[in-house]
Amino acid sequence: MLQTYTVDQNRLHRDIMDAGPNLDAVWIDLLDPTPQEVGPLGEHLGVTIPDREDMEEIEISSRLYRESGAIFMTAILPADTDGDEPEMAPVTFILCGNQVVTVRYHDPRAFTTFPTQAQRTAMHLPDADTILIGLLEAIIDRLADVLERAGRDIDAVSAAIFRRSDNEPKDFQGVLEKIGRKGDLNSNIRDSLVTLERLASFLGSVAMDREAGTDLRKRVKTLSNDARSLTDHSGFVSQKITFMLDASLGMINIQQNATIKIFSVVAVIFLPPTLIASIYGMNFEHMPELSWVFGYPSAIALMIGAAILPYLYFKHRGWL
Repeated sequence: MLQTYTVDQNRLHRDIMDAGPNLDAVWIDLLDPTPQEVGPLGEHLGVTIPDREDMEEIEISSRLYRESGAIFMTAILPADTDGDEPEMAPVTFILCGNQVVTVRYHDPRAFTTFPTQAQRTAMHLPDADTILIGLLEAIIDRLADVLERAGRDIDAVSAAIFRRSDNEPKDFQGVLEKIGRKGDLNSNIRDSLVTLERLASFLGSVAMDREAGTDLRKRVKTLSNDARSLTDHSGFVSQKITFMLDASLGMINIQQNATIKIFSVVAVIFLPPTLIASIYGMNFEHMPELSWVFGYPSAIALMIGAAILPYLYFKHRGWL
């Protein structure tokens, strides 16, 4: 799908596609484009629009480069970030003269919220550079929201782990699953921030080459600093997740040790009675107590006493 945007009175307006796409628009957004959409646009701009395989190249040189006077920048962005399993895919930003082209095969939320906000409020969008910076700022803001939500969820998991509950057993399997999902989410967001930080650094040099204004260069620098600070915050969240994982495993070990201790105490308590019963269960002919009238009740009493004494001792030492 190809969608174009133009600027009128500092507001971003979505073009009506009845008369065909406006290839001279200041922002051209390609969502899961077809060859019929990519071909004419590439010929009009005089550049090669990268396909999905080109965008998924790992090498930095394949993500940030110049071609025929156009600037190509690719970053890994998440979509469907309301859950813990976002869709991670590359998005390419192309600066070609006074036009910006975005190529994507998924739908990050910033591509919906930014045009809506830019249409409602006058955001001072005089050119393609400003639109690109505004879009990247919206992406950074969204990633910050996702990290904040992940941090709150981890705090909730921490409360569930350390909250004392004598009546209700803790579901540590569910806790470990939550921690694992938050760890994957944080890892994905961190990977995205790393690509955005590299993109912002490359964009800073591009802004100097294009002789952008001081205000725009400051926004690019702020964008880079924001990406770096969010990367640091992601590292902090990762440390919390690791601590929660270690704490969960520690609590599981405590529960297992408590269960094993009960079995050990029960085994020790019943060991002396078992010994007494074993002695009098032997089939020797000459055993004086076998002919004693009070032999049986005395043996029962002796076994009960042999079981009670270890219990009282464990209770006195605080082992129970």
